[in-house]
Amino acid sequence: MMGQAESSLTTAADVAESALLGGRVRLRQPARGYRAGLDAALLAAAVGARPGERVIEAGCGAGAVLMQIAARRPEALLTGLERDAAAAALARQNAELNCAASRTTILDGDVAHAFRALDLPPFDWAVSNPPFFDDPGALRAPAEGKRGAWMADDGLAAWTGFLLKAVREGGRIVIIHRADRLADILSLLAPKAGSFAIRPIQPYVDQPAKRVLVQAIKTGKAPLRLLPPLIVHDRAGAKHTLQAEAILRGEAELGF
Repeated sequence: MMGQAESSLTTAADVAESALLGGRVRLRQPARGYRAGLDAALLAAAVGARPGERVIEAGCGAGAVLMQIAARRPEALLTGLERDAAAAALARQNAELNCAASRTTILDGDVAHAFRALDLPPFDWAVSNPPFFDDPGALRAPAEGKRGAWMADDGLAAWTGFLLKAVREGGRIVIIHRADRLADILSLLAPKAGSFAIRPIQPYVDQPAKRVLVQAIKTGKAPLRLLPPLIVHDRAGAKHTLQAEAILRGEAELGF
């Protein structure tokens, strides 16, 4: 049965449809509040799941990352975990819209309850774009509708702990997050994961990275690799660099 939160967000006035990956993906998402953008596209482009591999996303929202992975990896099996009932309902709708419902499962649940609460076998990939802040005194979200996407009630440790439990030994964890939390991400993952690969995401070539994509392998032992950065914008008039535009259109990947 659809709950009150679900039904209140599925009216035409509350939901808008966007086209992603050059039109290959249709995404219904809230018309106001948090809306998926560049971070979701980059996270999806960094997931190199092979046919038959299982991918779980912690905090999947309306399914922007999952549906872009579905378009890029048509034989991957996808699971999303989302605590907001309205967002989870949209994610299920988006799986139907994109002909991915047969290989997509959206679960109602909270990262804070830990992976074992799902009673599922570990996955090949565990990915997430965790909320960027976990100190409500340090940030007031731009709007109440964005609070859940911006503020981690249980802290970054809850998210990394969930991802570590969700993935099998030798499986891959991929996170996109603020560049200034890189040291925290590495220290939280390091007790049970390694073989880190880090790709900085720079707004312009002459500016420091604001985001990082981090891949870790559970029980991995290889040395850390710092990869060439992705430069998102140039100063020649185009909105995006050629590489960033190719990723956004689904014509290029951002592998590790």
